[in-house]
Amino acid sequence: MPVFALETEQEEWAGRLRALAVDRLRPLAEKGEPGRVNRPLLAALGELGLLERLFGSGALELCLMRESLAYGCTEAETALALQGLGAHPVLTAGSAAQRERWLPGVRQGTVVAAFALSEPGAGSDAAALALRAEPDGGGWLLTGEKRWISNAPEADFYTVFARTGEAAGARGVTAFLVPADRPGLTGERLDMLSPHPIGSLVFDRVPVGHGDLLGEPGRGFAVAMETLNLFRPSVGAFAVGMARAALDAALAHTARREAFGGVLGDLQAVAHRIAEMATRTEAARLLVYAAAGAYDRGSPEVPRRAAMAKLLATETAQYVVDHAVQLHGAHALQRGHLLEHLYREVRAPRIYEGASEVQRTVIARELYRAAGAAGAEAAGAAATEVAR
Repeated sequence: MPVFALETEQEEWAGRLRALAVDRLRPLAEKGEPGRVNRPLLAALGELGLLERLFGSGALELCLMRESLAYGCTEAETALALQGLGAHPVLTAGSAAQRERWLPGVRQGTVVAAFALSEPGAGSDAAALALRAEPDGGGWLLTGEKRWISNAPEADFYTVFARTGEAAGARGVTAFLVPADRPGLTGERLDMLSPHPIGSLVFDRVPVGHGDLLGEPGRGFAVAMETLNLFRPSVGAFAVGMARAALDAALAHTARREAFGGVLGDLQAVAHRIAEMATRTEAARLLVYAAAGAYDRGSPEVPRRAAMAKLLATETAQYVVDHAVQLHGAHALQRGHLLEHLYREVRAPRIYEGASEVQRTVIARELYRAAGAAGAEAAGAAATEVAR
């Protein structure tokens, strides 16, 4: 399949998901409390088989699910994505015992997972982690703090990244699976702009052993980056879903809102703005699915493409939602309006899983690396030719 096109069956499935999000999942979301884990909503995602598909699919299907759910119910999208983010390291780096213990409940929506990477002094610079894993007999004691952790402090287990000290920087980071009931682990909710649950965690000599390792000591940063490379394009898909919902709302509103002797859409300034919003949204969507296709093919270009997709899609969604609010006027500022909700939701993705500035750094680094490799290859070929 070309990376720039989706099959008819995929588009039809996405349409069914959008309808499901509105009809089945949004009512459950509306009953939930902002900033808290919505367990009935999570259980519904499990009953519908969407969490199962989350773990049995590649990046392309993950993007389709996230975009489609975001269009109709951002809370359902976020609940699904956070399960995947928290549990994906268990799937790829966990032991058979860990997978058997935790993943069935994650798939059913009865066990809540969380990805605990960020810290007060290490947000975008993930290699600067300070959470310490101090040797203690045959295991370690975790001491420090995690902050801005989605699903904290209500998750049932956390994928935690701590410094075991095998080397400096990223090489000294190890991944652990830490159940929420471990002694010494406490947390509290953070009151954030984004309506999904986010909190902080405090580790006061929390015991972990070799049975809690996810992968090998000192290899935790690779576990984190592999997870983020998968989920970064799908963060873009989440953003595209919000952008498409905002665009459709703005299109419908400007087509019927009477003003200045006609409807808003008759004004060239309005029509051109709608055209710009649509063009940017489509460009972001194509880049997201190109990145997903690259991931599923195992392309070495994944870091660059994933960063490009997240960067363009999240920045585009902010632009589209903001302009949709402007076109609606005061209506969109009322609590409970779709665009008021999207306006609060759309800001955070430009920061989490690597801020836009970090994505630009990744893109530039990968471009210069490729240019350097190409230059070295060209120089080698020239030297061989001269030797002949």
